[in-house]
Amino acid sequence: MSKLETRKVEDDEAGIRLDRWFKRHFPALTHGQLQKMLRTGQVRVSGKRAEANTRLEAGQDIRVPPGAADGAQKAVAQKSTRDANDIKKMVLFEDDDIMVLNKPAGLAVQGGTGLRDSIDHMLASLTHEKHGKPKLVHRLDRDTSGVLLIAKNVFSATRLSESFRHRETQKIYWGVTLGVPKPEKGRIDVPLVKRGETMVEATKKDEDQKNAITVYQNMERALFQAAFVAMWPITGRTHQLRVHMAHLGTPLLGDKVYGKETPDGLPEELGKGLHLHARRLIIPHPRKGVVDVKAPLGAEMRKTWKYFSFDANADADFSDA
Repeated sequence: MSKLETRKVEDDEAGIRLDRWFKRHFPALTHGQLQKMLRTGQVRVSGKRAEANTRLEAGQDIRVPPGAADGAQKAVAQKSTRDANDIKKMVLFEDDDIMVLNKPAGLAVQGGTGLRDSIDHMLASLTHEKHGKPKLVHRLDRDTSGVLLIAKNVFSATRLSESFRHRETQKIYWGVTLGVPKPEKGRIDVPLVKRGETMVEATKKDEDQKNAITVYQNMERALFQAAFVAMWPITGRTHQLRVHMAHLGTPLLGDKVYGKETPDGLPEELGKGLHLHARRLIIPHPRKGVVDVKAPLGAEMRKTWKYFSFDANADADFSDA
């Protein structure tokens, strides 16, 4: 158990609220835990009781009860256990070198502004004494679900990164488009360039354009309303599949950025969110053989597959691509 301690308010902390100060120094301490400490007088500022919204002054002494550190450590341990369990629920395949996850839509791969959780943060719960924290070797957009490959040691991370860099992989994505792409299968070779936070089709004037190639085929169609499309991105540009499907005039269902406005009158039985799923990954194993893993659809996309009676066990054939 930690000891009672007194901490001094630093110059750059002057003016912040007391609860913000505790959040900065004891990030895992919950609001409820702090309120109880304040209510019972365990926390004091320059010897006096204080409220959560008390504004601090440089040089003041803050009495920090043992429970602050203990509660924070307990909360960290609980979150670590929870993260480890959540990661294990996503595992599709695992051995001593790699782990393949089925990432749910809505969960970021890496953290960023305003994001509390991410796969990268959660992987810290699986840190190995010898090999350290498992390492990301590729990415998926936050709203894209499906196969995500993780390296469990430096050797595997290096080998897998080389495979991605040398395009020794095949990543097959599934999506539902609004409308039916024409022709039924084809190759989209449309270079892209970044504009702000989005990607757009490049023009001849764009010197920083990047080539982007996607091979696709229509698997099934629902009259002329929608299609189940399999996509193989030969290149791996940000938002490539979303921009390329929109280029054909058939944006992905649920794409609020590149699909503009979703048409009115869509059945309520359809799943919500972006309909883009990393279905399959084929890549050389870092030591021997080949890793070939398929990820089942998430709950929202299963609703759409059920509504249109699409085959959730279909296999795309890109042998002639």
